[in-house]
Amino acid sequence: MSKQKPITTVISGAAAMLSTTTMTNANNRTAVMLSRPMRRVLQNFRLLWLDANLDESKDDFKKSFRRLRRVVASIETFTDAQECIDFLSAITNEKVFMIVSGSCGQKIVTDIEFMPQLESVYVFCRNQSHHEQWANKVPKIKGVYTKIKPICKALQIDGENCDRSMISISYNGIDALFMYTQLLKEALLEIEGDDTKSVKELAEYCCLQNDIDEGEIRKIDKEYRDHTPIWWYTAPFFIYSMLNRGLRLMDIDIILKMGFFIRDLHNHIAQLHQEQQDKVPKKCQVFRGQ
Repeated sequence: MSKQKPITTVISGAAAMLSTTTMTNANNRTAVMLSRPMRRVLQNFRLLWLDANLDESKDDFKKSFRRLRRVVASIETFTDAQECIDFLSAITNEKVFMIVSGSCGQKIVTDIEFMPQLESVYVFCRNQSHHEQWANKVPKIKGVYTKIKPICKALQIDGENCDRSMISISYNGIDALFMYTQLLKEALLEIEGDDTKSVKELAEYCCLQNDIDEGEIRKIDKEYRDHTPIWWYTAPFFIYSMLNRGLRLMDIDIILKMGFFIRDLHNHIAQLHQEQQDKVPKKCQVFRGQ
């Protein structure tokens, strides 16, 4: 019996050390998140950019950042790899695109490639042929690039695909969700508001979130009535992604801010449906494909 006591002590000590280590890691992660708080995101995805040599004061960085902001509204930059990994680990409601330098990417890719929130990685470097040797072995790496423009093009396509893939149907609690959405839809359609005022309020809301390109906000603020609601919904601006996210997460704040647009879009679709119904013959021949 006396011989077992040291074993118990050792096991207890190891458990205490493990617990302490776990708590320390959790505390470190919390400290990182507090020092860099999560901003409210209005799209289904965000972009992380990791490069140990990033210098935000340089003109090249500013030009590249402006280009990226036209594609992805929410961008976080990092020079510390562990801080970036901790930040990525804490993301739950969005998909993440990530730009990494060649040297940083080679070091951290094994730590992050299996994270479900990580959608795609783009290696941004000077020596393309060198980094393609390891990058081509990682499925989530979409390519190795030496210029920012092709990265923006790839992000544009991947962002649109991400939006479409996140429109999912869950049958758990679908009856209750259907009832809530029907009531909400009826309420939004019955509200008669001032569209000019509503557009201004949406623009101000987006500006406060600091998550949407200012050029896109100004465009919808000044030109909303110059285009149809369907045009705005299908145009390469933030409207589609923001509305998609609001409805997917049932984010009432976003839904109410975009209530006027939901109403306008519904009425426009109903109008087009009626116009097409009048032109469709009573008997219509259809074909079944194999």
